[in-house]
Amino acid sequence: MMEKHNGRLKIALIQSTLHWEDPYANREMFGTKIDQIDEVVDLIILPEMFTTGFTMSPDNLEKKEGDTALDWMKKMAANNNSAIVGSMVFYDNGNNYNRLFFVKPNGEYETYDKRHTFTLAGEHEKYTAGTERLVIEYKGFAICPLVCYDLRFPVWSRNSENFDVLLYVANWPAPRINAWDALLKARAIENMVYCVGVNRLGEDKVGHQYPGHSSVYDPLGELISISEQEETIIVELVKDEIDLVRNKLRFLNDRDEFNLLN
Repeated sequence: MMEKHNGRLKIALIQSTLHWEDPYANREMFGTKIDQIDEVVDLIILPEMFTTGFTMSPDNLEKKEGDTALDWMKKMAANNNSAIVGSMVFYDNGNNYNRLFFVKPNGEYETYDKRHTFTLAGEHEKYTAGTERLVIEYKGFAICPLVCYDLRFPVWSRNSENFDVLLYVANWPAPRINAWDALLKARAIENMVYCVGVNRLGEDKVGHQYPGHSSVYDPLGELISISEQEETIIVELVKDEIDLVRNKLRFLNDRDEFNLLN
């Protein structure tokens, strides 16, 4: 059966502090925040490594933790009749990944492994990088979900498949938050998409401060919403607005054609 949709996608960005390397506490916390959403939403977005914070010690976690967190995401998606997306530490076939899951209410899910591991923090030494980009069709929108450091690389974010939404989950620290703001806006403009970024708040156990700035930009780069406090931000994306902009300003028709070789 073809999925019905109305050309609108209501999203909930959950901006929060995180409990360091404590998956149970984070699941409890996010479960409460999700239960407190008082309107119907289509997609709930959690930060990068939402079960642990940006840890470079994946071996501190039980190997089965990723499966436990995925089961939790499936349960929350079903209970709320909403898709849920976020990344986590995930152990698979002898390797650790910073793996994003996009879980639909019916339990189906798709995954994306972070392509650009953050070498400044040594993430490339602890986690295996992904090689394939993901574009998800959901409620009439084509969504490309990426993870944190991916934001700095416009070729990887390039709209070569006519998707509608670029979505970044992150643990983006305060000293470089100006880059976060600027690059989210740039990715929206150059790709003619809604660009959504969900960052965390607070201080982690290694002393990094995170200021939030979870935000949504429209296909012309106009800021729709931004926050610096602990809250759930709800925004409705409208497919007709994307089509209107692209039909009037046919910039994507003039993009350079090329493919990544590796």
